[in-house]
Amino acid sequence: MNDDPIRLIITGGTFDKQYDEIKGELTFRDTHLPEIVKQVRISSPVVFQIVQLIDSLHMTDEHRSDILGACAQSPESRIVITHGTDRMPETAKVLGPAALNKTIVLTGAMVPFKISGSDALFNLGSAFMAVRLLPPGVYIAMNGRAYAWDNVRKDFERGMFQAVRS
Repeated sequence: MNDDPIRLIITGGTFDKQYDEIKGELTFRDTHLPEIVKQVRISSPVVFQIVQLIDSLHMTDEHRSDILGACAQSPESRIVITHGTDRMPETAKVLGPAALNKTIVLTGAMVPFKISGSDALFNLGSAFMAVRLLPPGVYIAMNGRAYAWDNVRKDFERGMFQAVRS
């Protein structure tokens, strides 16, 4: 396994939300990713890039274009993107056809990192493993599985991702 640097593109989503005790809601202040990478002891060199900190429900075509641009301009050929789970497949459908000849893995969390029982650490670890092992292409790593960009959907009733076709 090589030790090429991995670009970690941060876009927001539940992964980076935290509870605002004044407003009584989940909001964004900053990213938790440097803290998480240190905590889970990812040994590969990691280059952090914040593109935006928004909920994926508020993502527009322009936001997705910014993510695509960040991937295209990245000198690293292995990229992990943290993203909100509600619209993650839509962003993957923008990245996949671009055929950037890079391994790009999107991941997110159903429960914020700062809240007990979060799946953020597991999903991030899965994404880092996937970005090292998968060939160039665009994937979503959630729930211990990696899905090709054109064969994945979120099952909103179960709160899990699954293949569209077998």
